[in-house]
Amino acid sequence: MTENPVFPPLDEPEGTDERTAEVLPFPLRKDTTPAAAPGEGEAKPGEWEAELPDADDPEGDGLTEGAPVDPPREAYPPSVSEWMEAKDKARMPVLPDWVKLPDQRTAVRKWAVRHYSAVIGYHAVRLPCIYTPKLLWYSPRGAWRWSAAIGRWVFDAEGKSLRLASVANEDAAEYLKLSRQRNDRVRLRGIVAAIASLIGLAAALTLYVMAPSWLLLLSIAALTTTLGAVGAPADRPLIDMAKVTFRKRKLSSDIVIRAHDAAGLTTKDQSIAFPRPIGRDGDGWRVVVDLPYGKTFEDAVKAHARLASGMDIAPTQLFLDKDETSGRRVSYWIADRDPLAVPSGKTPLLGATRVDFWKPFPWGVDERGNPVMATMLWLSLLVGAVPRQGKTFSARTIALAAALDPYVRLYVFDGKASPDWRKFTKVAHRIGFGIVPKNGFDPVVHLLTSLRELKADVEDRYHRLSELPLHICPEGKLTPEISRDKKLNMPLTLFVVDEVQEYLTHPEHGKEILSLLVYLARVAPAVGVSVMTSTQKPDDKACPSELRDQHQARFALRVGAYQVSDVILGAGSYSEGLDASKLLKSHKGVGLLKGMSDDSGIVRTYLADGRDAERILTRAAVLREAEGTLTGDAAGEAPAPEVSATILDDVAAVLGKGEAKVWSETIVDRLADLRPDVYGAWAELDAKPKAEALTASLKPFGVATDQIGRRIDGKTVNKRGIKRDDLAAAITQRNEKRAAG
Repeated sequence: MTENPVFPPLDEPEGTDERTAEVLPFPLRKDTTPAAAPGEGEAKPGEWEAELPDADDPEGDGLTEGAPVDPPREAYPPSVSEWMEAKDKARMPVLPDWVKLPDQRTAVRKWAVRHYSAVIGYHAVRLPCIYTPKLLWYSPRGAWRWSAAIGRWVFDAEGKSLRLASVANEDAAEYLKLSRQRNDRVRLRGIVAAIASLIGLAAALTLYVMAPSWLLLLSIAALTTTLGAVGAPADRPLIDMAKVTFRKRKLSSDIVIRAHDAAGLTTKDQSIAFPRPIGRDGDGWRVVVDLPYGKTFEDAVKAHARLASGMDIAPTQLFLDKDETSGRRVSYWIADRDPLAVPSGKTPLLGATRVDFWKPFPWGVDERGNPVMATMLWLSLLVGAVPRQGKTFSARTIALAAALDPYVRLYVFDGKASPDWRKFTKVAHRIGFGIVPKNGFDPVVHLLTSLRELKADVEDRYHRLSELPLHICPEGKLTPEISRDKKLNMPLTLFVVDEVQEYLTHPEHGKEILSLLVYLARVAPAVGVSVMTSTQKPDDKACPSELRDQHQARFALRVGAYQVSDVILGAGSYSEGLDASKLLKSHKGVGLLKGMSDDSGIVRTYLADGRDAERILTRAAVLREAEGTLTGDAAGEAPAPEVSATILDDVAAVLGKGEAKVWSETIVDRLADLRPDVYGAWAELDAKPKAEALTASLKPFGVATDQIGRRIDGKTVNKRGIKRDDLAAAITQRNEKRAAG
């Protein structure tokens, strides 16, 4: 994720009660510049793919042959380099981005055409049927007001109060002076009015007799319009507003000072200072203040509600941003209206041909409308919220992005069995819904088997990555090339569990599911396997802390109390100013994100409804078929075998006396004869799938399959199989664990 705000921990004084502390629920992003133009820092739809090197720049360092090279910053002394960087950051742009950047100029031009064409059309429709009757109705009143105003001017009505005051004071000299002054004024103004009337009457008669009809009609319309405007009541405007006007006012320094006084952020000896003028910034105002010495950004965070009240705005319109150069400098962005109640719109994934899951992808926008890019690399994500606040849709957008990368393997399990995830059957390697068995299929057992399968895969990945040659895996870590190599079979994997509490509280398998999820959330991200769980019950009973604490990233939409917000986002988040309980019901799909990057902030996630999701997943399925990466349940392959630890005993039972090594396909055939109800489906597979099914089932217990050679007709034939010693060691280890409790 990019462009997130910074939330340093607050220094709470001793004795502070967190329940009474005022918390900033809507922090401002660190980067407060307007949203980048398309192509300037964000990917266009359909272009989230691996970047190709420039033909003139094969090294990818941005340099071409013969180009001048500036000395690196490291060549300067540290103090000089830091000073130059500070000056670079402080320098204001000469021209705004919408003037310099062609894409933004185009966007502004399109907006102007769209806006003013709508305004013109709005008034054009109302001109004949609304505005004209109003003008005709108000014009007589306007004529009377105009005539009365001229009469008051001619007869010097404005001096009447002074003459009456001199009479009341019995000041004869002053009264006579004012009377002579009035007589002179009335005489002069009467002559002017008479001459103007004669000229006006002559002009009107001339216009009536000699002017063409169109000019006469135009003159009448102009006169009627003028009189109608003069005669219109003050409380009923003549022309309707073509757009909704939100409550906003010009913000002044006096209002800002008043707000800080009301919030207790000033002292008797010192008020706030303004290092730069107050100005408009997008759909709001930008204010930068220096608090009195001794006051900090954390103090402003705690006084968030009082600051908003002092500015006479809603708390959801005030956003704070910390300045890294000073502990007492605070930047405010005051929105004209609640920006979190404005929908972020449909997901750009609708226009994307494919997504590179190794790179950040669009997940939503922040409170300013700047794009928020998310990534699931090397982390696990916990999503929590009360019902019907957009929790599932927010998580599903990430899964849709993963689906559009054909080299990402998807596991999807939905504990509430809603329609929200059903269409993922087109692409998911393993998928299940609900907790109730149906038609002989138990989704909980399917989840458990998939978790075991994935745990074995993670353990195998660590082993294989450490053994790959340096020219393929130079740092012992997964790379894009390795993940897309079908022979190595280590693709990026996203494991999604919605309403995870339904599985964790299962009476029979809940403990093992919890143990496996904890393992995957803690260990698997380092080898390209990410876990995303969502819940509406993040308490210790439904979703224990031992699982929550393994998620490096947290996303909290609206919750009922600040304690629940702290549970989802992690202990101490409330004192940092992160409180999802302050979000309103109208803030659907809006949440606080923490841990996906170094910063935390607001995300208004994009929307993809059921139809949009189906369109994206249909395109993803076609893409995977073309790449040959459609596997598992989506490809109609046999599901992960539903076996338990008894498979060790079953395999031991079918091994003959003296057999130290046995081929896997031979063992599968014997298992099918031993227990056809469990292993019968394996026996119907071809030789290679037989061996793979047995390998996947034995991996969780540490039994590896190796190449085993046998002499047949004078030739050595090598096939995968198991060793009796490995099986015996696994059985011994299992029995020891059982004995230990």
